[in-house]
Amino acid sequence: MVLTPGVIGMLVFTLVAFWGIAIWALVRTLRQEGRKVEILEHQDRMDTYSPRSLAELREWLEENPDDPLADDARTQYNECVEVLRQTDRHYYDWSDEQIDRLETV
Repeated sequence: MVLTPGVIGMLVFTLVAFWGIAIWALVRTLRQEGRKVEILEHQDRMDTYSPRSLAELREWLEENPDDPLADDARTQYNECVEVLRQTDRHYYDWSDEQIDRLETV
């Protein structure tokens, strides 16, 4: 059985694409985790929400105050606000102005 050049080309492309994407994802993940480790070596706590995610959580809390999960969500929101105020290095891109505007709920 002889493979045609088109089949061989597709096989090579598929292998390169698969391994290329897998290696890229692995390197990206390891860099992100390395950055988190650096932050945790400097301080014992780290922000867990991006500015957009925390804003969406606050919006959800305001729209669903009686939801059974609201108390847990409120605790997580307030904890993130506290961590942002107490730490000087952040994983997500928080500006001082954004942190200053945050209020607990």
